[in-house]
Amino acid sequence: MDKKDKFRGCLICGAVGDALGYAVEFMSEETIFAKYGADGISEYELDGGLARISDDTQMTMFTSTALLDGITRGKLRGIMVSFESYIAYEYRGWYLTQTRKFPVDISENYAQYSWIMNIPEIFARRAPGNTCLSALESGTPVADSKGCGGVMRVAPIGLFFANGNYPQMKQSEIDLLGAHTASITHGHPLGYIPAAALVHIISLLAKSDNISVLDALADSVVRMRKLFGDSEHIETFHRLMEKAGSLALSSISNLDAIHQLGEGWVAEETLAIAAFCAIRHENDFESAIRAAVNHNGDSDSTGAVCGNILGARLGYGKISRKFTENLEFHDVLLELADDLLSDYQDDPVWDKKYVLRTYHQ
Repeated sequence: MDKKDKFRGCLICGAVGDALGYAVEFMSEETIFAKYGADGISEYELDGGLARISDDTQMTMFTSTALLDGITRGKLRGIMVSFESYIAYEYRGWYLTQTRKFPVDISENYAQYSWIMNIPEIFARRAPGNTCLSALESGTPVADSKGCGGVMRVAPIGLFFANGNYPQMKQSEIDLLGAHTASITHGHPLGYIPAAALVHIISLLAKSDNISVLDALADSVVRMRKLFGDSEHIETFHRLMEKAGSLALSSISNLDAIHQLGEGWVAEETLAIAAFCAIRHENDFESAIRAAVNHNGDSDSTGAVCGNILGARLGYGKISRKFTENLEFHDVLLELADDLLSDYQDDPVWDKKYVLRTYHQ
C-alpha cells in the first residue's frame, strides 16, 4: 500500500473515531442505545453541518506541526533541540486556543506556536482534559495522572519516523519520544507507557502491509518490557494488553469484552479497548469504530486511538465517504499527513507553514 494512504488514513481515521465518539462521550450505554438503536451511534451528529472533533484531534494536529517545525529548523540551521521540546512548546499554543480568543497577538511572547493557530475554528473548547490544561498552565506534569490525554495525541510520532525522515532515531528512541510526549502532562507510568506502545504499533503498521494489528500489539508489549521493565506498573500494562488480544480472538460480545477492559478514561484502558476493536474488526473499519465508541466510557478517545491504528493498517482509501464528508478539519488533516510523509520541502508554502507560521489554508 502507498504510504501516503497509510499516513492519511491514520490521521483521518483517528479524527473519525474522535468525532463519532465525541457525540456520545458522556452518555451511558443505556442512553446511547435508547437514542440510536441497538447498534448505537453509527452516523455523525452534525453541528452546523460538520462532525466536530474534540481536543484529541486538536492536540494530534499540534503534535504533527511540532515535529515538522523541529525537522525544518534542523534542516535549515543545522541545529535543533529535542523533538520533545518542540512538542511541549507547541502544546502551549494549543493551551492558548483553549484559554484565549482568536487571534492571538504574535508579538505577545512570540505566541504564534503553530500555523494551525491561523485557523479561527481551532479556538474552540471541546471538553479539554483537566490534566492537560493544568499541566500546561503550570509547566509541570501531573505526577499521579494516568489519564488518556497523553496517549490520544501521539500517533503522528509513529507516522513521522516510519518513512525514514530522521534515520538517526532508533525505534526505541522513537517509542520513548511517545512516552516523553505524554509525560509533558501525565506523570504516571501508566499515563505514558501506553503512549510509547501506540507509537510503536503505528510505526510497525505504517512501515509494512504484512503485519497484523495483533502482532503489532504483541511486539509493542515486548518492547515496552525492554524500555520500562523496571516500572512496577509494567505487569499491569502487559496483562491488560494480553487480555485485549485474547478477548478479540474469543466469541465474547464487543460490549462484554470492553466491560472487562475498562472504560477508557485512563491510558492503558484506552489503548486496550482500541486495540481490541481494531484486532477483532481488522478488515472492517466501520464495525471497529462503532464498537470503539458505543460504551460507557471515554468514547472519543477510544474511537480516536482505534481509528489511528486501523487507519495506518487499512489506509485512507478504505474509509466510507460518509465518514470523510463533513468531517471537521478534514482537509487540514490531509495536509498534515502529507507533510509528515514529505519531511522538509524547500518551497515557499512550506516556509509559510513551518518557518514563518503565516500560512492560511
